[in-house]
Amino acid sequence: MLLAGSVVFSIFGSAPSHAANTQVTIGMAIEPTGLDPTAAAPVAIGQVTWQNIFEGLVAIDQNGKIIPQLAKSWTISADGLTYTFHLQDGVKFHDGEAFDASVAKFSLERARGADSINPQKRFFASIDHIETPDSNTLVLKLKQPTGSLIYWLAWPASVMVAPKSAADNKITPIGTGPFKFVSWAKGDRVQLKANPDYWNTSVNLGLTGATFRFISDPQAEAAALKSGDVDAFAEFLAPELMESFKGDDKLITVIGNTELKVVAGINNARKPFNEKRVRQALMMAIDRKTVIDGAWSGYGTAIGSHYTPNDPGYIDTTNVLPYDPPKAKALLAEAGYPNGFSFTIKTPQMAYAPRSAEIMQAMFAEIGVTMTIQPTEFPAKWVADVFKATDYDMTIVAHAEPMDIDIYARDPYYFNYKNPAFDEIMKTIQATSDLAAQNQLYGQAQTILAEDVPALPLFVMAKLGVWNKKLKGLWTNEPIPSIVLTDVRWQD
Repeated sequence: MLLAGSVVFSIFGSAPSHAANTQVTIGMAIEPTGLDPTAAAPVAIGQVTWQNIFEGLVAIDQNGKIIPQLAKSWTISADGLTYTFHLQDGVKFHDGEAFDASVAKFSLERARGADSINPQKRFFASIDHIETPDSNTLVLKLKQPTGSLIYWLAWPASVMVAPKSAADNKITPIGTGPFKFVSWAKGDRVQLKANPDYWNTSVNLGLTGATFRFISDPQAEAAALKSGDVDAFAEFLAPELMESFKGDDKLITVIGNTELKVVAGINNARKPFNEKRVRQALMMAIDRKTVIDGAWSGYGTAIGSHYTPNDPGYIDTTNVLPYDPPKAKALLAEAGYPNGFSFTIKTPQMAYAPRSAEIMQAMFAEIGVTMTIQPTEFPAKWVADVFKATDYDMTIVAHAEPMDIDIYARDPYYFNYKNPAFDEIMKTIQATSDLAAQNQLYGQAQTILAEDVPALPLFVMAKLGVWNKKLKGLWTNEPIPSIVLTDVRWQD
């Protein structure tokens, strides 16, 4: 339920207040479509709620490490088929409902059930059944070993929800986290307040409340930061304006790394993209450095496959199909297109997408290929037409999920890519818990994608942050899309 304006202002004030040093206003360019990360995929949902409102059995820290959370410890059987979690004592949801093994079982059954709308339902597919020998013990019995299961259980889509409140979490989220939901004024802000009954007594919150403000216009975002109407943009999506903050004695600019892989997705089921040489030619027509400079003001790292330098087992595959327009044109001729061809790219209306597309358009023209740019509203229109209906030739989007190279083995998936050898590598990775073996297999997978080009890998976005110099505790890097408030505090 949305609170009346007078109540909102009595709790939070009409503007950020630093006098008591306990409130913060965080700006976001994209408003979440809902507030339940177990029900929908958009990144903005997890950025507001993950680790703030909702928690999981385990979590990912700012260094990308898996850490205990609602499960204080766990063991995995030698055959990899039994996971036993020992749960924290005395945990309650924000409405007072107790968290225990039965609730954890409910959460996972809900996520993997036949009617589940969980965006990562595949994470739970290997679970055969769930046992709760006592209130503090949860046992997962698997159908086959799943080497990434613990990592997946740390994601926003795997957070614990309660039977009484789960159905309403999209609008009024209730979790076990350090902050409680207060209100959502759609089109404007979401407000949270500190949870006085937070179970983890080792956490010393520096905030009594937080506001997420939604401002989509880059110039308005910059103005809000400079005026102090917003204390921070943990993820500032206007790289061309970063220089405008230099010399501001109140603000700091922070550059870190992310998992945001910008790729031009290809519909491999459509001609001429079902021909590998055509895809290879398009890749060799692209100068990635020029794309990074023009689309993201140079704040990015070129990639040769769907993998980032942060990820275990990363290998540099950018030279597998290097920029070489003459060779690209020759490949097109070999593939039966000596005079090129024409197609359409559907670009979501986020700054990096049309900018990248315009640069690619000019590069493709050099090899005789005509690309028409069709702006596509994101997320609704893009999700409906591209992601679900696969009604497109090419698109461009930043894939935010970490370690998601396995999307090329999903069937169906919007690339319409099929490669049994790649699929087998993905299965083998999950069948082993040997990290060295997994890393070697990830290297093989990257090489296949770099050579086969089911999508055109362009670059990994840098994490651009701008915030008040007195604000401490926001993450510099982003191993998973998030705006975690647990350690955020003001320091004079």
